[in-house]
Amino acid sequence: MTAEAGSGHPGGSLSACEIVTSLYFALLRHNPQNPRWPERDRFILSKAHACPILYAALARAGYFPVEELMTFRRIGSRLQGHAHIMTPGVEMSGGSLGQGLSFAVGTALAGRLDRRDYRVYALLGDGECDEGQVWEAAMSAAHYKLDRLTAIVDRNRIQNDRFTSEVMELEPLADKWRAFGWHVQEIDGHSFPQILRAFQTAGDIRGQPGVIIAHTVKGKGISFMENNVDFHGRAPNKEELAQALKELGEAERLFREGHA
Repeated sequence: MTAEAGSGHPGGSLSACEIVTSLYFALLRHNPQNPRWPERDRFILSKAHACPILYAALARAGYFPVEELMTFRRIGSRLQGHAHIMTPGVEMSGGSLGQGLSFAVGTALAGRLDRRDYRVYALLGDGECDEGQVWEAAMSAAHYKLDRLTAIVDRNRIQNDRFTSEVMELEPLADKWRAFGWHVQEIDGHSFPQILRAFQTAGDIRGQPGVIIAHTVKGKGISFMENNVDFHGRAPNKEELAQALKELGEAERLFREGHA
């Protein structure tokens, strides 16, 4: 998608691949034939520049044709460069970072007031945890005991054009969330068993919100993209695309054969 468009954010999309896949194909209560179904679980993509992975999941789930993915970032397309509510299945228009958790808090509060039992999931980038609004929202969620809210931090340790530790040291990140009143889990964000167990545990929490700090690799699965700051916001060229697809194809083969 990003290669076809000549722009986009492949690195942070790949780091969130297993997380988003787990949500849409194992966890979320949703209906592609009725995207605004009132009883649906809500997924909020706070790091909205990573929309390629969300669009891919929505298309595979049946919200719109897979062929539409190749219209990514075109003028008039429903698939813009940051997630937008004009896209079927998208809950929040994003772009400006730091806002998604606040939106998720409001959505969880609305569910409580409407006496609906849906769950709310918000995927944050670790870089946007530099922003004060994230921590205001975290404090609010704990205050209101929003136990139907789960935040996931994609801890790939790269933001924009450098490592997060060079911009603003986040550690001890888990202790910060605990201090704000959240139940905290740390996992390998590329392990389906760990992801699924963490979501199950989060669903059993009562009286406080839960956060899953998912340790990931930016550009996961493509050798020249992994931990490479250049691919935060740069699309692969034709030669790089060919290499990337070859590597992903081999990884898929090994996965299906049970070797990975």
